[in-house]
Amino acid sequence: MGVGTNLKKLRSKTKLSQQEIADMLGLDRNTYTNWENEATDIKSSYIPKLAEIFEVSIVDLFEAGNKQSNYNNLENADLKDNAIGQKDIQQGIIINITDSEAAKVISTQLEELIKALNK
Repeated sequence: MGVGTNLKKLRSKTKLSQQEIADMLGLDRNTYTNWENEATDIKSSYIPKLAEIFEVSIVDLFEAGNKQSNYNNLENADLKDNAIGQKDIQQGIIINITDSEAAKVISTQLEELIKALNK
């Protein structure tokens, strides 16, 4: 399952239209529609904003299946009171991984890193 499918599922959960999402991003609806249909790739500069709109982590935009990461929602991860905060995470590195096995390994490593940073 690709990022476009994830975008569709997340949008249906929020009950927002493609036009509403496009407006929030300052885009033409067709551009957003092409992302959902996986006709074009998402520009990396829009990924953090999409995660913010859908209230998920960036990783969750790319993960296959219904699995939700342990750090899905920054508020639930309680990172605000730790050395690394929400602003720091939003200014992080974006990695687009198309191999699902590699994504699982990296996701696990990221979870371990976040746990270590929270100690």
